[in-house]
Amino acid sequence: MYQPGGITPMASRFRGFLPVVVDVETGGFNAETDALLEIAVQPLAMDPRGWIYPDELTSTHVIPFAGANIEPKSLEVTGIDPWHPLRAARNEHDALAFVFQPVRRAVKGVGCNRAILVGHNASFDLGFLNAAVARAGIRRNPFHPFSFLDTVSLSALAFGQTVLARAAEEAGLEWDGREAHSAVYDTRVTAALFCTIVNRWEELNAG
Repeated sequence: MYQPGGITPMASRFRGFLPVVVDVETGGFNAETDALLEIAVQPLAMDPRGWIYPDELTSTHVIPFAGANIEPKSLEVTGIDPWHPLRAARNEHDALAFVFQPVRRAVKGVGCNRAILVGHNASFDLGFLNAAVARAGIRRNPFHPFSFLDTVSLSALAFGQTVLARAAEEAGLEWDGREAHSAVYDTRVTAALFCTIVNRWEELNAG
């Protein structure tokens, strides 16, 4: 029986890291100057067969930090209104604290050492995450600071596709372009895509 802090199949699968899918929506492409507007995180879990699946998703809107740049074209793509009165956004410190709590709990629950970010174009998400952590002065970042697992590369290998929508379709997943470019939707699709690829690899190498 598993004891808290002990070794589990998940802790053994990715070198002690727990894969956590992350997607951010932003006010541009520069992590140092452009606003973080949304963030969603979804730890992955493992069933008794050793197949992984998406666990509980946590998300929040984020208040742009003081002096943040927001490109109008980025807002056209995401449809985000950073100043909507009903947006219920948190400042960066509180937003990160909110999404990091379930990540830390999931890491501890399966005896992993740290979370590793899974993303589609993961360097982008990790860059904005790290920049926000630095601005907020958060000392205990549960994510590895520079390593990540990128579904762009995995999708190119598995399906010959690099665009999220096309990779999802090749994987047999549903894709709704009207919902795309929200942190919650993109996280869910990326999580399903990553799990599909990893589980197919396990299936091919079973026995």
